[in-house]
Parts: sequence; structure tokens; C-alpha cells
Amino acid sequence: MKNELRESGVIPVVKISEIEKAERLAESLQKGGINCAEITFRAERAEIAISKILNRFPKMIVGAGTVLSVSGAKKAIEAGARFIVSPGFDEEIVQYSLEKGVLVIPGCITPTEIQKAIKYGLDIVKFFPAEQFGGLKSIKALAAPFPNVSFVPTGGITLDNLKEYMSEQSVLAVGGTFMVREELIQTSQWDRISQLSEKSVEIIKKFR
Repeated sequence: MKNELRESGVIPVVKISEIEKAERLAESLQKGGINCAEITFRAERAEIAISKILNRFPKMIVGAGTVLSVSGAKKAIEAGARFIVSPGFDEEIVQYSLEKGVLVIPGCITPTEIQKAIKYGLDIVKFFPAEQFGGLKSIKALAAPFPNVSFVPTGGITLDNLKEYMSEQSVLAVGGTFMVREELIQTSQWDRISQLSEKSVEIIKKFR
């Protein structure tokens, strides 16, 4: 899974309010060259969206984001989520995901949180909100004492700074909404989502 995410380079963070659009969205991402998505639990019935996408595209790497409780992780995993992402470090969510054999990526922005993640055997953490907490400069500083940890910066990532983040070896992949903004989904701008995905992939290929 780690290698698959590194190869992808970008993890679209998707909020789907209209479940019936889930499959069409996944199709648009794949047309743009992206085969993964993080379905955020900020929207109701996110687990149904995960299930629908995987039923249609079983080889797609679909995970759950903004998971704030064990019950949320349970719903996501039962729906087929291949990874769990939380905005902060929650020991119960981490423990549950590990017990289920599912990759978990907790939010960590301090050395203390990263050390907690390492104690659980984790080597991938989410750095969120990335731009607000110093962006790439902070990631490089944290990577120095933790050379075996990979970061998934999320928050404030755009096409304009994607190249900058991808140039850093400690960045496994970036999480972003710029190609799947909520208004694009609401107005069914599937071609635009594919176009933005293609532009992301073009940038990423230079570093992967």
C-alpha cells in the first residue's frame, strides 16, 4: 500500500454529499490518471460512497478520511476502505485499524505525536493542516530526526505548490481537494475534474 500511494503521489480528498455521484467521480479521477481517493467522513453516508466506488472499480485505492472515532473506522473498513486517515493522533483509531490489518495514517504535526506513531509501528503520518503549520519547511525540519517517517501533507496544497512538495523525498504523497472541489462535484463538472487530475499527474511524474 505504501508503494502504491507513493507512486500515485496525490490522494484526492473527496467530500461527496450526493452518493449517486460517487461512481461518476471515481471514473473522472481515473480518466485523469488518478487511481486513488480519500472519501472524507465529513459527509454523511461516506461509507456508502466507498462501497459504491469499490463495487464499480474494485482495484481503485479507496480510503476514508476525517475519521474521528472507532465507530467511523469500523464503518469505513466494513465498506472496504484500504486506509484510514484521521486529522489528529487517536490511539483507539490507530489500534483498531492495526488490529484489522488496515493502513492508518494519523495526523501528526509535532515530534511528540510522531514518536507516538513510531511506537505503534507506523511510518506514515499526515501533516495537517500543512500550509498553516509551516508547509514544506516544517516537514523538512521534522524529517531530519525521523528519517524513516514519510509525510502526507494535506491542507493548502494546490497545483501551484504541488511541484514544491513532490520535490521532497520525505513526502510520500499529498492530500488535496483542488481537483475535486465540492462545487465541481455538485455541478457535475466531470471533465474539469479529469483535466485537473491530468495536470497533477503530469507534475508528479517528474518526481516518481
